[in-house]
Amino acid sequence: MATDTIVVERVDHIGIRVRDLDRALAFYRALGFELRHRVEFDDVAIIKNAGDIEINLIFNAKHDEPNILMDVPEKHAGYTHVALRVDSIPRTIAALKANDIAISQGPVQFGADGGVSVFVRDPDRNVIELRGTAEGVTGITPYTP
Repeated sequence: MATDTIVVERVDHIGIRVRDLDRALAFYRALGFELRHRVEFDDVAIIKNAGDIEINLIFNAKHDEPNILMDVPEKHAGYTHVALRVDSIPRTIAALKANDIAISQGPVQFGADGGVSVFVRDPDRNVIELRGTAEGVTGITPYTP
């Protein structure tokens, strides 16, 4: 292996800026995440799910601003979404409905790889892609940007 490259082993955590911690926690609980602890020296709450995926909720966003990466016509550089693998798209859709979380797009398929995704927005309009297989999914449409 070349010594001039960094060996990345895995994603350690994902940081998502939010306005209201309690509102964000309620949303991410519906996705299976629980509060592990709040950082004492910064506006950060660490949440994890049963699969040990860690999200850092950074609760210092200004109020009532659009999601500049997704909600304005001009395209800006930056992270646009996080994709989380789910065990079942039909169960995911049912859980989203049970928690009154609107699907912003989907179920959609990106070609013939068999993967199907639904997209949701957290309360701060951050995009979350929930991706699984097409098994048992009805109403799949091709993805359109």
